[in-house]
Amino acid sequence: MADFCLKFRVMTAAHEQERAAGASDALSTALAAAGLDLAPARLADFLAGVAAAPRPEDPAAWLPLVYGLAGAPAETPDPALAEALIAARGALAANLWDPLTDRSDRAPRLAALRAELAARGLAGFLVPLADAHQGEYLPARDQRLAWLTGFTGSAGIAVVLAEEAAVFVDGRYVLQARDQVDPDLFDFGHLTDSPPKDWIAAHLPAGGALGFDPWLHTPKAVETLRAACEKAGGSLVACETNPVDAVWPDQPPAPLAPVVAHGDAVAGEGAAAKRARIAADLAEAGADAAVLTAPDSIAWLLNVRGGDLPHNPVPLSFAILHADAGGPVDWFIDSRKLMPGLETHLGAGVRVQAPDKLGPALDKLGQAGRQIRLDTGGAAAWLRERLLAAGTGVMAGADPCALPKARKNAAELAGARAAHRRDGAALCRFLAWLAREAPGGAVTEIAAADRLYAFRRESPAFRDLSFPTISGAGPNGAIVHYRVTPETDRALAPGALYLVDSGAQYPDGTTDVTRTVFVAGAGAPDEDAVAAFTAVLRGHIALARLRFPQGTAGAQIDALARAPLWALGRDFDHGTGHGVGSYLSVHEGPQRISKRGGDVALEPGMILSNEPGYYETGAFGIRIENLLAVHAEDRPDGAEGPAMLAFETLTLAPIDRALIDPAQMTAAETAWLDAYHARVLAEIGPLVDPDTAAWLAAACAPL
Repeated sequence: MADFCLKFRVMTAAHEQERAAGASDALSTALAAAGLDLAPARLADFLAGVAAAPRPEDPAAWLPLVYGLAGAPAETPDPALAEALIAARGALAANLWDPLTDRSDRAPRLAALRAELAARGLAGFLVPLADAHQGEYLPARDQRLAWLTGFTGSAGIAVVLAEEAAVFVDGRYVLQARDQVDPDLFDFGHLTDSPPKDWIAAHLPAGGALGFDPWLHTPKAVETLRAACEKAGGSLVACETNPVDAVWPDQPPAPLAPVVAHGDAVAGEGAAAKRARIAADLAEAGADAAVLTAPDSIAWLLNVRGGDLPHNPVPLSFAILHADAGGPVDWFIDSRKLMPGLETHLGAGVRVQAPDKLGPALDKLGQAGRQIRLDTGGAAAWLRERLLAAGTGVMAGADPCALPKARKNAAELAGARAAHRRDGAALCRFLAWLAREAPGGAVTEIAAADRLYAFRRESPAFRDLSFPTISGAGPNGAIVHYRVTPETDRALAPGALYLVDSGAQYPDGTTDVTRTVFVAGAGAPDEDAVAAFTAVLRGHIALARLRFPQGTAGAQIDALARAPLWALGRDFDHGTGHGVGSYLSVHEGPQRISKRGGDVALEPGMILSNEPGYYETGAFGIRIENLLAVHAEDRPDGAEGPAMLAFETLTLAPIDRALIDPAQMTAAETAWLDAYHARVLAEIGPLVDPDTAAWLAAACAPL
């Protein structure tokens, strides 16, 4: 069998090489016919970057970039050229490293890293799940933690020493980490309950130097890590190059996805007006400029969208926003990504520069004695050190775009409502399909996720999922951020609970919704599951109905969503709500609802999730999630006091009545649910087919 597997891999590799060679020959012929003169090495480097970007819904979306690369006027490629380019990209993408399909033994990789560390005189190294932008979603080339450990969640860090190593994740990923990471290679820790700093202080040998990549940690994080090293009698040392990159032979290149304009009609405000407004804020605060590192902030500021990251329509870039009149911007981005004509949209106030010009630009600010705003909690430590070395005055402060971006304007809120109606129709069609098909026992987690994706794709406005669908049946639903694979794919067995957390990206809005449903066909639901579901629903309703004074932060209301569970002696180990962008990241700050923070006051226009849950390890998971928009609320007649706010529920999909115990519900809670279901039926019913409409009428019947 071993010999056969080896021969099969050799034959497969040879086939891929032949396919790639054929695609290359066809491409050369098509380029020559189109009169496009491109050096082979330059074209190959470009195509590798295109292949490293997530595959767009429109496989031809990036083709106009080829004309810009050749310095030719943009035009629609003829069919032969389009086919050859798409085939070339496909051949390259098929051979790229993929964290979700990599089942390799991690022991040789860990050994190679340790050998590299020893050669550099380091006692250990930090491997965070991070990129130079400190983002949650990373391009494949920055998935160092997954490459080294096998963990594919969205939050974590590994500490590697010469003789021992540990992986730390948050509460969402405790079960997933133990499933994906080899316990013979790594110990396990919790990011908050047993944080890396404590492990480092206890395990780093005295006199040992712990290395870190200054692009992958914030200044605040570096301070914490340095204190831990000093407590152990060691030191924290910045590495000029990343040791993991040195031992990763097939590390993917940086992604190159097309950058397009995001129209004023959906943005609700022109980019020039945004730049001028934020520049004025900076000037008022005494800053001469701000270094912007968050891709979604830059995309919002310039009214552009991209596709460098999975499910996040943003280009990877850095920017310097100057506080001068009009808010001129230096934008550091690979110009090969800019779609033809984008310069007209950007205008004269935006200067496009190569990414490697960022360092010299920071030096120039220092030479001029400028005061620069930097988000030291969200920017790379490398940037702060470069600014300080240049003599720049660093003003620690929040990303100046974060709050303005979070406060959705009227056009963005209208777009969000439209996106949720559109998305709600797709979700209700799926839930109706699920109610018909799942009781037969033949529907699996992958099949369900694929069917939901297919329903969403039928909309011409669909651009992408907003995150990988969480499709968990029975015990898999208890893994908070479970991601199904062929190895874990489980049937939706009659009598089980099924949790599906999903969302989509549309040009006018971003959605995120979770429903937990009972799979019929094997009697009534378990009483314990019903009690937990009803408690989760009551917590959800408590937030949805809330009226609260202006100035209230998310941390002050988090307990309302947990109180019914607390009464049962239960809780959940994740936040209750996160911010959501407008055709941007599904996880947006600074607003959130959490018992571990969330000190930013909620303001009108902010969109947040409302997603309490409960997870019974080895049995089931429950989560009910709607998106909410904050709005001003009138005080009751005659009442005096502060200005009041409330929530508007945006998500439109029924909540499974089969899992609700009406006896646990108050009259006010039941009234809210009945009113919500009546609204779902009124708004979604006319948008779906007759069979779905009939199912929806029953699903939305009064409790």
